[in-house]
Amino acid sequence: MTRVAFLLVPYLHLLDLAGPAQVFSTAADEGFPYRLGYVAEREGVPTAQGVPLRADTEWPELGPDDLLLVPGWRWHTDVPGHTAGHPKISAAVARRVADHHAAGGTVASVCAGAFALGRAGLLDGRRCTTHHHLQDDLARRHPRATVVRDVLYVEDDRVVTSAGIASGIDLALHLVATRHGPGAAARVARTMVVYARRNGDEPQASALLRHRAHLSDAVHRAQDLIDAHYTRPLPLAELAGAAGVGERTLTRRFVAATGRTPLRYQRELRLERAEHLISRGATVESAARAVGFQDARMLRRLRSAPKGLRAS
Repeated sequence: MTRVAFLLVPYLHLLDLAGPAQVFSTAADEGFPYRLGYVAEREGVPTAQGVPLRADTEWPELGPDDLLLVPGWRWHTDVPGHTAGHPKISAAVARRVADHHAAGGTVASVCAGAFALGRAGLLDGRRCTTHHHLQDDLARRHPRATVVRDVLYVEDDRVVTSAGIASGIDLALHLVATRHGPGAAARVARTMVVYARRNGDEPQASALLRHRAHLSDAVHRAQDLIDAHYTRPLPLAELAGAAGVGERTLTRRFVAATGRTPLRYQRELRLERAEHLISRGATVESAARAVGFQDARMLRRLRSAPKGLRAS
């Protein structure tokens, strides 16, 4: 039986905890030997979302096959008595985290939880990551660590760190796959209705998110149509009709909001999805067909182009 012990830090994010906990709980339901536990310095644990939690204050006996996972917490807060950004673990708890790793155990974190691992001395000389908003701070506080930017998770010598919030699910599925094979992780992901199990080196923000930080309703409406039907030809007139503006107006607003034309945006979605399929064993030809390219030549050309020019 593998123990998964979650170290609960005050003002933790619920999804940082619930995502990985759901993965291992579902794996247990599927017949894999996991037992979950929750430990904290105080029995009552406030969360960033306002739902109070209760945890054990007595640490479980952890062996080399067990996992200790630290969810992240709210980085900036005006909660009285909570210093923004500082790992809320004592020196004694930091020693327990370090001792578990020294005894051969695996230690993992989600989002700001990486700072707790840093306080335990586990990031020095290792590759690690965290939420993209916190990467500069992590690198500044732990200069002996190698902070890998814009990835979902990193594993280095039984220290596994992941980016923010939902990436904890990807991290946990990776750990299930490492221990029981990718088929087991796929079963768990399917039961959880996870769209796709992502690799650790995939970017934290997909094309579906990178170009949505604008305030143009017309462009968002056009993007909604492209996102839903990127595998088929989408004439500019159809996009303009969905957006409720003229074709030239849509093109002008789309470029101003996203830095690319609607066609380039659609190609970027196709390329990203094709790369995802290829990373999971699909041939270039089958991936090209699946995402809507007429043949594989266009996909090969886009993949070989420099990143900044890929969608041109």
